[in-house]
Amino acid sequence: MKWEGNRESDNVEDGRGGGGGGGGGFGIGGKSIGLGTIVIALIGSYFFGIDPSVILGGGGGSAPVAQETGPAPAPANDRQTRFVRTVLADTEDVWTEIFRANNSTYVQPKLHLFTGRVSTACGTGSSASGPFYCPGDQKVYIDLAFYDLMEQRFNVAGEFAKAYVIAHEVGHHVQNLMGITDKMDAARRTSSETQMNALSVRLELQADCFAGVWANHANQARSILESGDIDAGLAAATAIGDDTLQRQSQGTVVPDSFTHGSSAQRVRWFKKGIDSGDVAQCDTFKARQL
Repeated sequence: MKWEGNRESDNVEDGRGGGGGGGGGFGIGGKSIGLGTIVIALIGSYFFGIDPSVILGGGGGSAPVAQETGPAPAPANDRQTRFVRTVLADTEDVWTEIFRANNSTYVQPKLHLFTGRVSTACGTGSSASGPFYCPGDQKVYIDLAFYDLMEQRFNVAGEFAKAYVIAHEVGHHVQNLMGITDKMDAARRTSSETQMNALSVRLELQADCFAGVWANHANQARSILESGDIDAGLAAATAIGDDTLQRQSQGTVVPDSFTHGSSAQRVRWFKKGIDSGDVAQCDTFKARQL
């Protein structure tokens, strides 16, 4: 992936090294999820998902939490941090233009780097949650150690696959700006667990498609893609399908418990976004077949 020399975002907060420790879990309703534990109801939240409380009842920031004190230090200037800042800037440029073309204004999210644990407007997040987006404070949260997990546990490598992680979470921010997240919250109050899982799958597949839309526009504008990049992105989508993860963790597949979609579905919608570059093609909520 070609990214060095491109614009870097000023919207990255570096909270590493302050206000948090390792070893915790992601608290939801008094429960904690450790890094080695895969709970099927939350399996998608562990890999490339929005903050689990958004899906399972944390409610977009209604609960008060302690916030970090003092300003976050300036982001480090190592290669990985510069990569994150550059990819975020690229999403800003793409979505600003898309929103402008639709007579709207794109509100840029913040991306918060943390280590171990972090306080958010959606609750306390930990590295065990994987990257997530909190609509309550409009921030993407990432512990960069997750990239090591991608390579070591799932054999997913390459910078474009890492960029896909960020683009997917920014896709959730786009959904928030479009009012889709609020509709999900409203649906939760009248839906069964199975119904909410089905809606969550559509939400996540749309974020995959939005990530593809970003890649399409970024490549047209800045020629970021190199040979093998798309294959790496599709490999990442395959590795984190609910069916693949369930088969690895428990040996069986339970479709009613899917929260992010199967490997084939994730690949299909990510590829649809890349191929079309059209937000209108990402309406998973109206799709008859996912």
